[in-house]
Order: sequence, then structure tokens, then C-alpha cells
Amino acid sequence: MLFNALVKYSFVAMAIIIGFSASMYADEGDQVRVVGSSTVYPFSTVVAERFGRASRFKTPIIESTGTGGGFKLFCSGVGKNTVDITNASRAILPSERTMCVENGVRNIIEVKVGYDGIVLVHDRNAQHFSITTRDIFLALAETIPDGRGGFVSNDNTMWSDVNPAFPSVTIEVLGPPPTSGTRDAFIELAMETGCKTYRSIITLEHSNPSRFKKICQTIRDDGAYIEAGENDNLIIQKLTSNENALGIVGFSFLNQNIDRVRAVSINGINPSFAAIAEGSYIISRPLFFYVKGEKIGFTKSLMPFVEAFLDKAATGEDGYLTYRGLVPMSAVEHQRYKHAVRKAMNSVGEVP
Repeated sequence: MLFNALVKYSFVAMAIIIGFSASMYADEGDQVRVVGSSTVYPFSTVVAERFGRASRFKTPIIESTGTGGGFKLFCSGVGKNTVDITNASRAILPSERTMCVENGVRNIIEVKVGYDGIVLVHDRNAQHFSITTRDIFLALAETIPDGRGGFVSNDNTMWSDVNPAFPSVTIEVLGPPPTSGTRDAFIELAMETGCKTYRSIITLEHSNPSRFKKICQTIRDDGAYIEAGENDNLIIQKLTSNENALGIVGFSFLNQNIDRVRAVSINGINPSFAAIAEGSYIISRPLFFYVKGEKIGFTKSLMPFVEAFLDKAATGEDGYLTYRGLVPMSAVEHQRYKHAVRKAMNSVGEVP
């Protein structure tokens, strides 16, 4: 009898251990992991918190690593310890797609979140002025035209060197590092646009593309541009202690800190919800996140979380994220994207 009791107890104990282990594994597979863009991070965090409260799943883990850093993590593989989603303040690059495919990440599902503007802001007590994309290029490019058909290293040290109408204060612009999608978009939409206002440079775009790219897309490294990390809130904080500095941040951060900083108008247009939505504000861009299709079969809460993000209550024209500074897609575009993403998610198989 004693032997039979011991055997019975052993089977019960083993069943408990196996059940507990399976429960732990299921829990691990129920929590979405998100990395990537610091601009999309606040929106993802809000959706994740609401999702955690309203669903039976754990609140997703959201990390701000920058767009470039996010893609490196996202494309590292499809194992259970890899991330499920990466936020991005620009579209995925061909080189990043190649990296993903090489590591087995082949089912990459693009989800557009909405739109955002990149703004130049300064402390509310600073001397206010309006600039153009040409002014931005002349202030921050490593190489600029010399006025005689050639090019020289940028020696503009004061804003008044760029334009005599500007204040005589040192050029100091706090901005994100090279891994940031915000920086990539700023270079393309602001610096390159300003660069192209010179006819001699437009000619270079066709005759010598590599030279054109170096002139228009290389930020000076002599201290005028200060890499301030991926955290836009930190940039806002630094501006309040340096009235002469400008900061490059996403529109949502301006929207949340309007009592502390104000934006510089660019090409005569102030950044606003309406100007970004209609495209008249030149430094505006779409925001994305990318879903790893191979993880849909493993991370049980992945599809429900994406659905929560795509819900019109979140990213629709009157969604709660608009009050956080997100510029939404039109109802037609939002519905089209939602349908395409659902179709893509439903078409992928489970992880082998």
C-alpha cells in the first residue's frame, strides 16, 4: 500500500510540475515584445496599457531603441526570445529586409500607424525666428556652396552667419543619433530639400550622385549639431536650460510640451495638426510598425494586440491617439490598411 501511495503521489507531483512548466511557457508566449522608434514609442505604450487592462493577455513590453536599432533586433531571427514587433519612424530599408531574410524573417507585415511632423523647437523664452529648409542646410551641412560654383567646409558658427536677419547666437541644434528614423527623415525632408535650392547641386544629383548625397546628407560634426540620444523628452528638458539651442523632436512631443517649448516655422508654415495632415508642412512623414509574421503562431496575443492598434478607437480619425499628437490617416486609408494587414496576418502560417 505504501508503495502504491508513493507511486500515486509521484505521478501527481509530476503532473503538477509539467502543468506548471507548460503554464510558464504559455505565459511567455502570450506577451508581445516591441522595440524601435522613440517617436512611435509613446503611442505603442498607450495602446499596450489599454490592451493589458482590457484583454486577458499580459501588457506588451515596449522598448525605445531607435528605428535602426529596432530593425537590427527585429531582423535577428524568429526564435522564441526574439522580438515580435518593431516601431519605425521611416519605412524599412532594402538592406534591412535583406538582413531579415538572411536570418529567417521572411513574413514582414507593414502597419502604418498614421503621420507625424518633425519640428525644430526652442525654449518659450528664447528669441523667436522663422527659417527655411535652405537655412537648415546652411546651418547643419558639413559642406556648403562657396558662392563661386564650388564647395567649402561649413564655417557658419552663428545663426546670423546663415542669415543676417537671424539673431547673433551660436548654432546649437540638439538632435537624434544616426540610428534614429527621425534623423533619417530630417536629413531627407529638411536638409536635402534645402540643398536642392541650389541649381549647381541639382545638376550634381544626376552627374555625380555620390557627391550629391555626401553634400546634401552629411551633418557637420564640429559641435553645431549635438547628438542628444533617442529620448525626445530629454531634448525638451535640455532646451529649457539653454535658451539659444534648438531641438529636433517629433510633433507629438511639441504637442505634449507646449507650455515649455514652441516651434520654429519652416518655409513660412507653422507645424500643426492640420498642416501635417494636408501635407503643407514640409517635414512630415508616415509612422509604422512591422510585425514578424513567423511569431503569430507562437505569441498568442500578437494578432489581438495588432487589432487593438488598428482599431479606429485608437488610430482612427477621432481615436484616442490623436489626443497624444498622432496625425491619423483618413477614414478610407485607415480602413484600407486595416483590411490589408488582417489579410496578411491571416495568410501566414505558424512557426515551424
